[in-house]
Amino acid sequence: MTMYHADLEREKNTVGSRIAEARRERGLSLRRLSELLESSGVRVTAAAISKWEMGGAVPNAYQLLALCHVLELEDGLRHFSDSYPEGDLNALGMRKLRDYRTDLVASGRYRPRPNLTEIRMIEMPVSRIPVSAGTGAFLEADSFERIPFPVGTIPAGAEFGLRVQGDSMEPVYQDGQIVWVQRCSRLRLGEVGVFLYDGDGYLKVYGEQLPPESERERYIDSSGVLHMQPVLISYNDRYPPRPVRPDTAFTIAGRVLN
Repeated sequence: MTMYHADLEREKNTVGSRIAEARRERGLSLRRLSELLESSGVRVTAAAISKWEMGGAVPNAYQLLALCHVLELEDGLRHFSDSYPEGDLNALGMRKLRDYRTDLVASGRYRPRPNLTEIRMIEMPVSRIPVSAGTGAFLEADSFERIPFPVGTIPAGAEFGLRVQGDSMEPVYQDGQIVWVQRCSRLRLGEVGVFLYDGDGYLKVYGEQLPPESERERYIDSSGVLHMQPVLISYNDRYPPRPVRPDTAFTIAGRVLN
């Protein structure tokens, strides 16, 4: 085995001369090599590279590894020493080997497979019955099925999913889309919710209005306070707002989170 001797290789300026040789073979100027090294995280001026090549200084370990990368040195750090036995290929052979490697990479058939990040899944209950199917049956316990979803796609606080039916909430919610719901009994104005009204299920924006004069007495409580009339509002302008009648069963079932 050939012994490595740092003083001898420093005296011959092996590292510097090999940098210069590889740079010229690739037709790179000192400035261009400096730019390529910076793209690999090594900030070094053209003047500093010239000093390496002349033997006035030597690159550190990280700079040397970056040089191997940007100069495409197949033999790696072996390129910068005379203490390794000659390989099977001369400089011309190594150049042809680099060209063949470039062709293989360009074909797209020989790249290593990327490391696929494991996707964590969570099972969520989703109603088999769409929210606007005509009845409130979508909230019954036996109407739900459990379906796995990527964890990051489920909003925080979601308790179950419902499928949208129809176009009354377009363009925000599309027919067949799953919306995620958190159970609640009260909503703020402008929030999207799930409602049971007169036995039917609705996905609407929650609004309020001053009750009509003819029905106002029905919205005054025992303390004499006038309450606002709930209104179910669609995003699609083709569907007019639906005021909730005071003599009809009305329940807020949940808040839509997406």
